[in-house]
Amino acid sequence: MFLQQLINGIALGSTYALIALGYTMVYGIITLINFAHGEIFMVGAFVGLLMVGYFKLNLFLAMAIAMIFCMIMGVLIEFIAYRPLRKSSRLSALISAIGVSIFLSSLAMMVFGANAKGFPSEAFPSHQIHIGKADISTLQLLIIGVSALLMLALEFIVQKTKIGKAMRATSEDYNTAALMGINVNFVISFTFALGSALAAAGGVLVGVLFNSVSFNMGMMAGLKAFAAAVLGGIGSIPGAMLGGLLLGVAEVFGVAIGYSSYRDAIAFAILVLVLLVRPTGLLGQKIQKKV
Repeated sequence: MFLQQLINGIALGSTYALIALGYTMVYGIITLINFAHGEIFMVGAFVGLLMVGYFKLNLFLAMAIAMIFCMIMGVLIEFIAYRPLRKSSRLSALISAIGVSIFLSSLAMMVFGANAKGFPSEAFPSHQIHIGKADISTLQLLIIGVSALLMLALEFIVQKTKIGKAMRATSEDYNTAALMGINVNFVISFTFALGSALAAAGGVLVGVLFNSVSFNMGMMAGLKAFAAAVLGGIGSIPGAMLGGLLLGVAEVFGVAIGYSSYRDAIAFAILVLVLLVRPTGLLGQKIQKKV
C-alpha cells in the first residue's frame, strides 16, 4: 500500500538524514569526509542499548545520554585524529578517518561481541494505528517525530544563534573567519559534537526500529548516509535532509515492488543517476575558487 510504504520510507529516510547531517556539516566547515561517522552512529546505538537494557532507563533518557556520550567522543576524535592533520594533505586526513573507523568497529566487536543485540521489548511498546488500509506503528511515528524535531533544532542553531553564525562564516572562508576573531577550533569541535549527537540519536532509533545493534551496523548505514549527503549536495544542510528522505523512500519502494535483493544498491544507483545530471547534488552549489 502506497501510504504505508511511504511512512516506512520516511521513517527510514529520517535516520539516514540524521547521519548525513554530520557528514555534510563537517565537510562544509573543513572539507573533510569523516568516514568514522558511521561508527559514531554505531556507538550511539550501543550506548542507548546499554542504558535501556542494563540500567533500565527509558528510551528518551537513554537517547539523551547516548547523544552526550557521542558528542564528547566526536570532539575527542577531532582533537586527536583530525586536528593535527588539518594542514596536511587530504589523503592523510582520509587515512586517519578510515583508521578511526576500523578502530571503533574492532573495539565494539571486542567489547560487545560479534553477534547482534536487541533492545528489550519494553524499551518502547509499539502499537499499530490503522489509517484506511495502512497499518502504521507508533514506533515509526516516534522516529519521524524525533528526527523532525532534531532537524528543526539544528536549523535553528545554524540560522539563529551566534555559534551558528560562526559556523556559517567558517564554512564560507576558514582563514578570514579566524582573522575576524572567530575561534575556529571551537567552531570545528562544536560542529563535530553536533553531528555526532545527531548520529547517536539515529543509532538509537535504528536499533529500536530493527531491534538489532551490531559492531558493523555503521558501515552500510554510514555509506548510505554519505550517499544521501552527496545526493542532496555535500555541504548543504537542507540537502542532507532531502537526500536522506529520498533515499529512504526509494529503498523502501524498491523492496516493496520486489527488488529486496538490491535494496543496498538502489541508494547508490539513484546517487549515480542524479550526479550524472547534476554533479553538485540536488541543492548543492558550485564552489568558485579564487586564484
